[in-house]
Amino acid sequence: MYDSFILDGVRSPIGIKSGQMIGMRSDDLTTILVKSLIERNSKLDPNDIQDLVLGCAFPEGPQGMLMARGITVLSDLPNIPGKVTNRFCGSSMDSVHQLSQAIIANDISCGIAAGAEDMFGVPMGGFNPNFHPALYEKEFYIGMGETAEILAKKLDISRKDQEDYSISSHQKALLAMENGGFDNEIVPINWNDKIIKIDEGPRKPNIEKIKSLEPAFDVDGSVTAATSSPISIGSAAAIVSSANKAKEIGVKPEFKIKSRSIAAVDWKEMGTGPIPASTIALQKAGLTIEDIDVIEINEAFAAQVLYVVRKSGWKLDKINLNGGAIALGHPLGCSGLRILITLINVMKQNDATLGLATMCIGTGQGIATIIERV
Repeated sequence: MYDSFILDGVRSPIGIKSGQMIGMRSDDLTTILVKSLIERNSKLDPNDIQDLVLGCAFPEGPQGMLMARGITVLSDLPNIPGKVTNRFCGSSMDSVHQLSQAIIANDISCGIAAGAEDMFGVPMGGFNPNFHPALYEKEFYIGMGETAEILAKKLDISRKDQEDYSISSHQKALLAMENGGFDNEIVPINWNDKIIKIDEGPRKPNIEKIKSLEPAFDVDGSVTAATSSPISIGSAAAIVSSANKAKEIGVKPEFKIKSRSIAAVDWKEMGTGPIPASTIALQKAGLTIEDIDVIEINEAFAAQVLYVVRKSGWKLDKINLNGGAIALGHPLGCSGLRILITLINVMKQNDATLGLATMCIGTGQGIATIIERV
């Protein structure tokens, strides 16, 4: 069997509403990252890249027309094929999984995984959603905020608990920015004659304002805008390779994809997805959660993360050490790869051996990846 590794990964700054990245196309943004990734991994011959797999949650409009293949052409890689994969929030983590599987099967030896989403240019649900009547009756199209409210009620996760968690996410992200924690993963973007170098979401929490916010999804609920991930724009790209290819080009492979998993849960409780997904990934790797040094879990909502942590018995001091999506933003198709790229950098920064990246997915799914630093 052929082991697969993430050799390197980069991401854009994540832009939010009224930020400086509004109006930038996802394909242009991803092209900048792919070019930067190839440039900083100069030992790799671009002709050795055998596929580009792009995750995107709503691949239509400016994100349509097989955006992945267009990105290979825009990146001056016209002989590299491309495909788009959609597993909503888990799309770009699935991109990594697909390349890992192809390498293990010896179909390819090297590829680029990418993820992109412009939630301003293409709205959640797309431009013309068409709901199936039977699925509508089953509440399959329930809003994500409503699912967070369900989990908050199930475990009596208070509004204060959620706010405290969200405040901590911003504080950790700000500290990471100050200490250069994101420097190795973020590629500065030149857009509208401005250089954007940092994520636009993290900010010093205004406690008074946070406490004054009305519930965002249920008038009698506890989930607010401050305890939810903001609508965002962002992109990410990474090189996934076999060990043999890495050695052939003179690179020591460091971050092994040790196991991968997906799982399904009740769509009305979609935030629980990381629980079975992580359990499966750990079992496949022959590990327990106690063996994991650091965890990146996507922060769709504070209530959802706290539910997973409490149900699974995870230690908060291992989770999202540089902050998470509540502070940084959650550009849907980008987020799965973004948390993997953050994970490998956090593992370096903390001299960690084993890391877990996991996330919930709208429609009731979970996805997880375990990385071993070798």
